[in-house]
Amino acid sequence: MDRLSVADRSAVMARVGSKDSASELAVRRELHRRGLRYSLHRKDLLGKPDVVFRKARTVLFIHGCFWHLHSCKRGKLPESNRNFWRRKLEANRERDARQIRVLREAGWNVIVIWTCRISTDRGLVRSCDRVEAVVRQRR
Repeated sequence: MDRLSVADRSAVMARVGSKDSASELAVRRELHRRGLRYSLHRKDLLGKPDVVFRKARTVLFIHGCFWHLHSCKRGKLPESNRNFWRRKLEANRERDARQIRVLREAGWNVIVIWTCRISTDRGLVRSCDRVEAVVRQRR
């Protein structure tokens, strides 16, 4: 059971931003520290990827486990109003898959990093190692 009223929960969820999350900032800082340069939230690309490496034709999405219904413990449905959340989060998942498919068909390499994977320093470094290797290889 939710401790907050429906109105209070709605207000809390409405304040969750879609840009510049702590996870996104941590990844961007690490990539910048490694000398990689990028654009942010390009509106001309489907889904407005979090990070865009134009010369390497690679985009990076940093997905929150809850909002994108990841299979980890953070990606579970809330106990209250389950039908609403199931529809909403599954629609997010379907939209993600559609956007990734369209970007790949247009010749973009798409990388998705889940926030649970970068919750530790080791996980952040490993994820950024992967991104760096792809970007440097595709340049």
